[in-house]
Amino acid sequence: MAYRKLGRRTSEQRIALLVNQTIALILNEKIETTEPRAKEVRKFLDRAVSYGKKGTVEARRDCLAMLQNNKEATKKVFDVLAAKYAERKGGYTRILKLDERRGDNALVVIIELV
Repeated sequence: MAYRKLGRRTSEQRIALLVNQTIALILNEKIETTEPRAKEVRKFLDRAVSYGKKGTVEARRDCLAMLQNNKEATKKVFDVLAAKYAERKGGYTRILKLDERRGDNALVVIIELV
């Protein structure tokens, strides 16, 4: 999977950033971040919800590994989000554009669960 660099030097740093933002999005259902980061977080959330919709033990283990052993987020994916999006085939998030950040003029958005 090809990623944007997102101002990080190594792929491990990028993946850690995206996984942490995905966990925050799952737990809070809404986060504020920059537009490129939000577009990358969408991919991670789609994969996590797909695991939740499978509902197998193997899918739970894969989701737990992807979310850095965060049991609270994994439980919410399987119990809440999988039931909420059972009939939906994709597009679990909405990106709302806000304004430019004052320091570096980066476009700030809100990404939230639909």
